[in-house]
Amino acid sequence: MDRSSLSRSHRLAPVVAVAAAAALTLAGCSSSSGGKKAEDGGSNASAGKADTPRMTVALVTHQAPGDTFWDIVRKGAEAAAAKDNIKLIYSNDPNAGNQANLVQNAVDQKVDGIALTLAKPDAMKDVVGKATAAKIPVVGLNSGVSDWKKLGLLEFFGQDESVAGEALGKRLNQEGAKKVVCVIQEQGNVGLTQRCDGVKKTFSGTTETLNVNGTDMPSVKSTITAKLKQDSALDYVVALGAPYALTAVQSADEAGSKAKVATFDLNKDLTNAIKKGTIQFAVDQQPYLQGYLAIDSLWLYKNNGNYSGGGEQPVLTGPAFVDKSNVDTIAQFAAKGTR
Repeated sequence: MDRSSLSRSHRLAPVVAVAAAAALTLAGCSSSSGGKKAEDGGSNASAGKADTPRMTVALVTHQAPGDTFWDIVRKGAEAAAAKDNIKLIYSNDPNAGNQANLVQNAVDQKVDGIALTLAKPDAMKDVVGKATAAKIPVVGLNSGVSDWKKLGLLEFFGQDESVAGEALGKRLNQEGAKKVVCVIQEQGNVGLTQRCDGVKKTFSGTTETLNVNGTDMPSVKSTITAKLKQDSALDYVVALGAPYALTAVQSADEAGSKAKVATFDLNKDLTNAIKKGTIQFAVDQQPYLQGYLAIDSLWLYKNNGNYSGGGEQPVLTGPAFVDKSNVDTIAQFAAKGTR
């Protein structure tokens, strides 16, 4: 991949996807957040349902309470499940050990396939091995682009977080930024660390890292506010998720800071903020597509023996910049909860 092309602003980066995915109809359906298991309804998906035998697939993520990003992932997964005649079981826990236990539950239930995130790969290694030993196909999404092959997963759908961070760092250079604070909402999450490291690698100014407790938004706000008050030279806050970016805007206002805010990831409120100019731009990894392709890939594997990326390369869903030049197009989909 030509990494230099990723830093070009005012356009969407191409999505690397298998040819089969291009023929699929992406359709949204309702979703709820939280940590309880949920079976797919799928009544709003517009695509016809497959007549293949009913499958049961578990989707296990490291979603934290209140993180709306995962609602979008889940909607994509539910749309694919409805089309493919799949019973989808969703569960999540930000604690790596608990997430591994949820994967073990799926193995014990003898599901037909597992899609999971690898925010903390070492904690998932053993249970992925147990799934493989039980001949249950496992695919990765969102987190773990550097580790999915090491752990023996069949396929991976997401973005290279290092590349995404480097692209954002170059964009900050174009914006004339001089001093940046990169806010990590979950310590130990390798993907988040890679994002900030990527920014630092290509940004020509000064980069600092600020750890916050992403499960406590008032604490996030107060921590960012204190940092901006303490260092008036900061001219950009880089958030790693839409809710934290929106909170950072409030922090800057409360601190009397002129620092601008950029972020990774989108939701409806975030696209509105870009329209208003309170957030400068976002790096979109297309979470709906990640959820959709991960579930659909398991159907394709079971029914046609397909490997997306040949089982050797990840399927990249980002990064793509969203700013005032293209936000109107993206916003219509974000309003539906699918971008």
